Amino acid sequence: MMRDLLGKAVSLGLGFAVASKEQAEKLVDELVQKGEISKSESKQFVDELVRKGQEAQSSLEEKVRGYVSQRLQSMNVATKEDYAESLQRIDRLERRIAELEGRTPNTGQTEPPSES
Repeated sequence: MMRDLLGKAVSLGLGFAVASKEQAEKLVDELVQKGEISKSESKQFVDELVRKGQEAQSSLEEKVRGYVSQRLQSMNVATKEDYAESLQRIDRLERRIAELEGRTPNTGQTEPPSES
């Protein structure tokens, strides 16, 4: 019976995946009051609901990250690493040009814009 209830709760989807422990406890208290689970099963059930919710949330976050990464890669969007590498290359080229022109190269490296 408890496994059936757990399956139903997990199948509620993303909304339940992000539910807090307090919300899970409230749900379980209601089930205890209705006599659908015993008081002794309630703590285990809450822990199971929270664990399953965290697992579902982690899985969803991983899938979203993967999807976003694939989309950005398919659009040829530069990564932070690509950007930093480009700045370093520009700095090297500016130094080389300054050397070839016989002037003192600028020793300050180009800084990336700060993140807001």
